[in-house]
Amino acid sequence: MSGNTLTRMDLSEAVFREVGLSRNDSAALVESVLQHMSDALVAGETVKISSFGTFNVRDKAARVGRNPKTGEEVPIHPRRVLTFRPSHLMKDRVAAGNKS
Repeated sequence: MSGNTLTRMDLSEAVFREVGLSRNDSAALVESVLQHMSDALVAGETVKISSFGTFNVRDKAARVGRNPKTGEEVPIHPRRVLTFRPSHLMKDRVAAGNKS
């Protein structure tokens, strides 16, 4: 892995080493999975990966915010946001310091 960030290249390299596909096929597989996930999220679907977590898209309503520096009220427009809720297994694994 490169530094403290897991990248697409790191994922495809892991697939290459563990599954035995060629580097090109591994990269294509990772890209395909990520594309399917993002397409589903754009369509408003939930993406649930067992033992990992759930990705959801939420609609947030318009509201009035406040600039903390000036105190001026600023309108915040409605938007869609991506949320992630980790599974209990993932929470436990992270809490244990990834020792498993």
